[in-house]
Amino acid sequence: MKPMSAIKRSCICALCIAFCYVLPLAFHALGLATTFSPIHIPVLLCGLLCGPVYGAFCGVAGPVLSSVLSGMPSATALISMVPELLVYGLVSGLLFRLIHTKNFYADIYVALIPAMVLGRVIGGAAKMLFYLSDGTAYTLSLWASAYFVQTLPGTILQLAVIPALVLVLTVAGLIPRRYPKQGVKKA
Repeated sequence: MKPMSAIKRSCICALCIAFCYVLPLAFHALGLATTFSPIHIPVLLCGLLCGPVYGAFCGVAGPVLSSVLSGMPSATALISMVPELLVYGLVSGLLFRLIHTKNFYADIYVALIPAMVLGRVIGGAAKMLFYLSDGTAYTLSLWASAYFVQTLPGTILQLAVIPALVLVLTVAGLIPRRYPKQGVKKA
């Protein structure tokens, strides 16, 4: 199968941006949005499927569009969410493009995990700068709690759902196989 065209990447990116609006609404309705961070899923997925530029764009456009249409996230939350999600899309797309372990799942996790950690570091740094400008202390323990402890269920969900989505899209022929000669190993 030949590589995806720019038009197909743009369409997938647009769908991911739409999911940045829809998924948080569904999770907020259930009271689970803060715990599961649903907006992270389409951004990370866009980076993996479409590459770093589209992933970074989705990481900026998705939360901004959601904020404009629904008021969630709030304008103050955007200050740390946009840099965090931009890094998610950029780094996951970049690493997925560069890393080739010859194992479909290893490639996905080697792209996802560093992107998630680096995004949380950048998001925390942006939040720290915001709090510094406000004169409020933002400690390392607050950052670790907000970005790692409270969002652990979301991290687990993302690490389970995203590889499964990439596999389903690959098996369905909607995206090219990563290793065409080997196919996709089924679990």
